[in-house]
Amino acid sequence: MPTVDDVAQAAQVSRQTVSNVINSPEIVRETTRQRVQEAIDRLGYRPHASARRLRTRKSSTIGVRLDPLRDGISGAVLDRFVHKLAEQADARDLRVMIFTADGNADELAHIRRLRDGSDVDAFVLIGTDHGDSRIAWLVENRVPFVSFGRPWGAETPDPHHRWVDVDGRAGVRDAVRHLRANGADRVAWIGWPSPSGTGDERRAGWEESCGLEGADRVALAVATEDGVTEGRRAAAALLELPEPPDAIMCASDSLALGATMATQAAGLARLPIVGFDNTPVAAAVGLSSIEQPLDEVVAAALTLLFGEHGDDVQPNPDSDEEPGHRLLVPRLVERRSSHLALDGNPGA
Repeated sequence: MPTVDDVAQAAQVSRQTVSNVINSPEIVRETTRQRVQEAIDRLGYRPHASARRLRTRKSSTIGVRLDPLRDGISGAVLDRFVHKLAEQADARDLRVMIFTADGNADELAHIRRLRDGSDVDAFVLIGTDHGDSRIAWLVENRVPFVSFGRPWGAETPDPHHRWVDVDGRAGVRDAVRHLRANGADRVAWIGWPSPSGTGDERRAGWEESCGLEGADRVALAVATEDGVTEGRRAAAALLELPEPPDAIMCASDSLALGATMATQAAGLARLPIVGFDNTPVAAAVGLSSIEQPLDEVVAAALTLLFGEHGDDVQPNPDSDEEPGHRLLVPRLVERRSSHLALDGNPGA
């Protein structure tokens, strides 16, 4: 591995000048800085992270809690988020520390311990809920953080809360409009019980675009817990209606996969079904799904925490005049059904 001395020799400068270029480039003459930077790039030199942490008294570490996967399908989006967070953090010479916790109170206990020990500079919260106790505590204690998930249930969001979220309402609305434009007159909805911040937003997108009123709207909307079995059961009930749906929009790929099984069992394998999250399972079985732009989510979260470039953590915003959130738009990934016999029987 190249050293500071190697860079100094290649650039024909002193060891201190190389150090200045790395740590305080503004005090170095531009021509000298460019010559040193060219030597750094050519040799592939990277500063010793541990030494820099001791010098700057920064851990250069982001903490994030990762929950156990529920069914291995819907949880995949969070797994992909953490992977992308680690990749983009590394590009800024940052590290990601993953920890587990038994609920929000236990997560706050971990955050206090990591913060008191100077092990972590900032935190990323995955998922937010109504009256989230973590947000209030982090704001009150001036702990730098950003959440993947917006504040729910607050009439006036706290300006100190930085967040990034995906506009599920817009994603579902556009997908349902696409189904209707392609001939579906009765698009059903399978989603989660309310209150659910994310689930309610996605259902709102269906309500805005389904074109159904009164009894039809009530009959074609099913609320159930997330899961493949639950999705299959809900879709089977919809297909038994006197006027069944001619397309189904689901709040998750887990529910959509279950719905696909139900339609195949009923001999309706070509009935359009759309899920949410565009998981690897959706790609494998040819299921259309709404994809969250996770690369953009991670990039926005890191920018809110550390600025456009660098690794210096920014304090939580002081007022709503500072840019404190990003709402990103997902996209529909349309696939032709692979007609796989997911329940062991040939599709129609």
